[in-house]
Amino acid sequence: MKQWLQKMLYGRYGADQLGTFLMIIFVCLAILNLWLGWPHMWVIYALLLVCCYYRILSRNIYKRRAENQAFMKLYAPVRNWFKDKQERFRDRKTHKYFKCPKCSQRLRVPKGKGDIVITCAKCHNRFDAHT
Repeated sequence: MKQWLQKMLYGRYGADQLGTFLMIIFVCLAILNLWLGWPHMWVIYALLLVCCYYRILSRNIYKRRAENQAFMKLYAPVRNWFKDKQERFRDRKTHKYFKCPKCSQRLRVPKGKGDIVITCAKCHNRFDAHT
């Protein structure tokens, strides 16, 4: 059984970020449909599952990789925005964030230092701030 599965999956594309995203959408819609009870939601479920399994079992690796890269170009800014918010929330008690007035680089400095002169690491601009 194991060898049969390995032979079948050899040369296939496999799972990637787009496939994972589609599966998460599938699960969220399934949970949402438990409360809403839409009668024809199974069509959307079927399309999502067919798309996921088509991508996983596809032998056209270059095309699937290009699709995933296009998805990641759209998804990366959203993911980075959430990571930035998470990092700022995690550091809210120990650090303060500033933007360089010249180049808009984000700068992180420790809290509780009073009035300080901050030097931007990117453009070496100096400005005063209160932490």
